[in-house]
Amino acid sequence: MKLYQTAKDSEHKLTLLPVGPLTRDYLKADTTTYTDAGELFNVFLDHTKTFQEWEGFGGAFTESAAHVLNSMSPAQQKVMMEAYFDAEKGIGYNFCRTHINSCDFSLGNWACCEEEDAQLRGFNLERDKQQIIPMIHWAKEIASSEILFFSSPWSPPAWMKTNGEMNHGGQLKPEHFETWALYYCKYIEAMRAEGIEISAITVQNEPAATQVWDSCVYSAEEERDFVRDYLGPALEKNGLADVKLVTWDHNRAEAFHRARVMFDDAKASSYVYGIGIHWYMGDNYDNLRLINDIYRDKKIWFTEGCQEGGPHHGEWKVAERYGHSIINDLNHYTSMWCDWNLFLNELGGPNHVNNLCSAPILGDTQTDTVIFNPSYYYMGHFSKFIKRGAKRVALATSSDDLEGTAFINPNGEKVVILMNRLDRQVTYALNHLGEGGYIEMPPRSMQTLIID
Repeated sequence: MKLYQTAKDSEHKLTLLPVGPLTRDYLKADTTTYTDAGELFNVFLDHTKTFQEWEGFGGAFTESAAHVLNSMSPAQQKVMMEAYFDAEKGIGYNFCRTHINSCDFSLGNWACCEEEDAQLRGFNLERDKQQIIPMIHWAKEIASSEILFFSSPWSPPAWMKTNGEMNHGGQLKPEHFETWALYYCKYIEAMRAEGIEISAITVQNEPAATQVWDSCVYSAEEERDFVRDYLGPALEKNGLADVKLVTWDHNRAEAFHRARVMFDDAKASSYVYGIGIHWYMGDNYDNLRLINDIYRDKKIWFTEGCQEGGPHHGEWKVAERYGHSIINDLNHYTSMWCDWNLFLNELGGPNHVNNLCSAPILGDTQTDTVIFNPSYYYMGHFSKFIKRGAKRVALATSSDDLEGTAFINPNGEKVVILMNRLDRQVTYALNHLGEGGYIEMPPRSMQTLIID
């Protein structure tokens, strides 16, 4: 058995630590030290009970992320890229996001077809080619396994929208439904021509939000009808039926309602692979349970989450937000988890409407310093060890203060991930089908155990 640990106020950052094997006579050990402190928890693992299959972890190739990377020295660029995409030196990202047209984490508003044209004859990836596409190719060169990509639009071009601009919400004009559906196809085909396979698209990033940045609003019924009558058929017509289509791409809070409207329509549902969720506005995990219970053939993807309000240098609570979200999303049937920006600068940008946020890796462009936030290490406790094709297995803890999840990898190794958010050390007894052992866990820490 192997144990990797990250702990606040220590040098442990995904650090491999010595740990004894699990044994059948562990219950005979003297636990007085633990029980006197009142901090002995139990963790029960049963790898024979399996749930959803895992698809991957990653982050987003935004224009801002690429710009920050290119603002650093070549040596630091290499450090930053290997930290995510090298499975040995880094944390092994293998499922990432791109944006169709600009998003808030772009250097400004832009579209792949700026001039009104129903045939999209002027469609191009010139803006993507400047910084985003070269970054993607570099990631592919570094990665130890295949990187899968999904893409999301924040807004159609201004000429397609009711408000005549990419920002501040607005809606897609009915006369441009067919053209906008073709737009996704053009993007997928153009990216393929650049050597980048887009395996999935979401219909619209945050379709219920009127934002000061790039945004476009759809009701549940409008999104359903667009998928059923335009986007799904366009993908089929253009030979792109293999590209997965994901609905909603917004908060968990309304996920079940949006799933119900989309999936209860047989034709619309036939085009849709699953539903995407974000973490803003609360946990709302019952929505995910209901989706899985009722629509067993549909997947749940976590498509975006980040800490708002600036860069949050070194803040441990941000890492714990990641840990809490990932553990509970995975325990509620999520099969892919994608962070937001791969990189941001020392201020939490650039962002063309000053919506500054945090990222697991920050590049200080003034001092050419790479800053690894605690969230990077907490993310790595999952992405480095849970492999594509793994299956979640049964794990239960005796206390809400000890959160955890577990998977079995294709090679048979079991991966147990636990988080302690308490300000004191705890000890837990890990029981795996009759074999076990006692393991200490520092305050404010994360552990990953690998069991052969």
